Amino acid sequence: MCLILFSYKLHPIYRLILAANRDEFYNRPTKEAAFWDDSPDLLGGRDLRHGGTWLGITKSGRIALVSDFRDPLSKKKDAPSRGLLVSNFLRGQEKPIDYLQKLTQEANQYNGFNIILGDNFQLFYYSNRSNTIQNLSPGLYGLSNHLLDTPWPKVERSKKAFKYLLSKKEKISPDAIFKILADTTKPDDKSLPDTGVGLERERILSPIFISSADYGTRSSTILLIDKENHVTFIEKSFDSKTNQPKTTKYEFGIHNKSF
Repeated sequence: MCLILFSYKLHPIYRLILAANRDEFYNRPTKEAAFWDDSPDLLGGRDLRHGGTWLGITKSGRIALVSDFRDPLSKKKDAPSRGLLVSNFLRGQEKPIDYLQKLTQEANQYNGFNIILGDNFQLFYYSNRSNTIQNLSPGLYGLSNHLLDTPWPKVERSKKAFKYLLSKKEKISPDAIFKILADTTKPDDKSLPDTGVGLERERILSPIFISSADYGTRSSTILLIDKENHVTFIEKSFDSKTNQPKTTKYEFGIHNKSF
């Protein structure tokens, strides 16, 4: 993922409200969100190059998602796929804290990443750039391709709109969240981060919703878990040839009622 917004245990109706954009090269083969044939309890998209995913949830309430940490100077050519960090957790049985503590011992093998994961009891954040496991308290969070809540323009802009939407304390309109995720506004050059990719690339990557010749927002996803443990998962997937997204929606109840 390249933009993640989430409200955790703040809303009177929902335990978790999550909105995310996945940005990727258009030629990278991807399967749209579905329950996996080889893991029938796991719902998520799939990277067909390495077999992992960028965001997923299971029927038992395990959830995980990953974003890159943009740092081209430290990129390893043969590093393992970061999407497997998500799918391995979702397919396993380890407690989140045990999984992350084990991950800290091998995290330097990977290119820069942020991962958010949890189960029915807790939600955690970890980055191999800070190497600190954070047990998340109730709050509103934003994440792009740096550390959690780094105030990049797209993070600040989307969090402000997200906060206003949630302040109404009403049932969430997915269309209203998708509108936030579809924002193509580009900030002024002076407010752009310098991540080592050059000014022109920073401009391309700066909007909430990215569009360019070879790279852009491939999917927008909304995940809602209400206080009755009902899950609503909606994905809009995009390609480079059409502005008409394909929408996929799933709803189910979490088996374990202790989220």
